Amino acid sequence: MAKTLRAFIALALAAASFGALAQFPNKPIKIIVPFPAGSATDTISRILGNSVGAAIGQTVVVDNKAGADGAIAGAEVAKAAPDGYTLLMATNSPLSAVPALRKNPPYDAVADFTPITDIGRYTFFIVVHPGVQSKTVAELIEQARAHPGKINYATGNTTGIVSTAFFASQAKIQMVHVPYRGEPQAITDLLAGRVHLMFASSSTTISHIRDGRLRALATTLPRRSHLLPDLPTIAEAGMPQFSITSWAGLFGPAKMPREVVDRLNKEFVAAMGRPDVRAQMEKQAFLLSPSTPEQLAAFVKEQLESYRSTLRAAGVQPE
Repeated sequence: MAKTLRAFIALALAAASFGALAQFPNKPIKIIVPFPAGSATDTISRILGNSVGAAIGQTVVVDNKAGADGAIAGAEVAKAAPDGYTLLMATNSPLSAVPALRKNPPYDAVADFTPITDIGRYTFFIVVHPGVQSKTVAELIEQARAHPGKINYATGNTTGIVSTAFFASQAKIQMVHVPYRGEPQAITDLLAGRVHLMFASSSTTISHIRDGRLRALATTLPRRSHLLPDLPTIAEAGMPQFSITSWAGLFGPAKMPREVVDRLNKEFVAAMGRPDVRAQMEKQAFLLSPSTPEQLAAFVKEQLESYRSTLRAAGVQPE
């Protein structure tokens, strides 16, 4: 009798679980964004969330949890229930830089998350103050070698920190690092000439480049940006080994059911294929790159190793 009862309970629980999966999603989905409202990651999350929400008949809510280079948001999602209703719009900050820069990160970038789909790549430019004589990346390297320690570079995020460290290491140049809490503060000092150089996002630099207050030397993307089609890529500018990518991808907590992962992948990939979404992303200079969960998992491992090896080569030790 007891065995029969246990078997009945197990069957009922399995049926309930299957029913919940079959109905997914049956309530709002939350995307936690590791940056403030108005940031590039916030914007792309809202564009995709609105499109997916309309398609599935459920609200997709964006919840901004900024701070600690994305570690706050990452830690919250890592601890969430793996039911598909709490997701992370991760970038290279929480899942590449934090694990590479910290001795004891609050999560395992590979084991504590379920990859859903790659989202895409942010456009970054190498920009200098007009007072810097260099007009090209090659000239900048030559100038830095001739005057070691005389060029100051600003950073406002982990992409800037790691990208410039890698650049300096590969070019064998010495520059002075001036860190800022965010890109807006760094750009203010770059415009004033208090710092000379910055690897910065298109959203904070493009207007200043177009009005001549900053000079762009290259883009870090693998292909030229439509915003500045005459500007060379960093590979075209003489550094094909540059491998730091500023990316975004969608994740859930570890151990999510495969059926839920597949449904989310299907809906977000479909949204990225819609003309209105693609047009909005193009305005953000964001390059969409939807993928399978397996492709995103491999990419995360590749980028994590790239960040770690780059920081080791630049002499940056985890803290």
